[in-house]
Amino acid sequence: MSKAKVREKEPGSGRVKSRPIEEEQKPWGSFHTLEEGPGYKVKRLVVLPGQRLSLQKHRRRAEHWVVVSGTATVVNGTRVLTLPRRACTVIQRQAWHRIENHGRQPVVMIEVQHGTYLGEDDIIRKQDDYGRAEPKKRAASRVPRPRAGWPRAGCPRDSAGGRAPRTAWTGGGGR
Repeated sequence: MSKAKVREKEPGSGRVKSRPIEEEQKPWGSFHTLEEGPGYKVKRLVVLPGQRLSLQKHRRRAEHWVVVSGTATVVNGTRVLTLPRRACTVIQRQAWHRIENHGRQPVVMIEVQHGTYLGEDDIIRKQDDYGRAEPKKRAASRVPRPRAGWPRAGCPRDSAGGRAPRTAWTGGGGR
């Protein structure tokens, strides 16, 4: 008897067999924390059809995403990727990112977070369909003006190695 036939006869075949540490419902779907240890956390994300996560970044963690089922549209820095099942991408720390589901079936992804801090409060939202983005802070007393040779040496670079747009790193209030 082949292994495939044995699997078909197993009770609960096709179901997730791990027990989540934490489950949380979100407006876009849900996430389940599967495992957590020093410097890492593993989550299972389910993004419902027609939904998307906020455009966000993290100060203290990077993430590795693997599509388990469905087809995800992913914003990763300045790139927009279409990731089918078994495809993956790495989200660098401080990179703007989001997952979108344009399909008819839920998108299921495994997210491995790694960094010095993995709390849910390490999210900076730029845009959110559900009203959770932080309001923009008003500039302090003086906003720096562009000068000759702008951007100056030492400014952040975007994910493609070029200079980041001025608005991406001044935050409207200087460095």
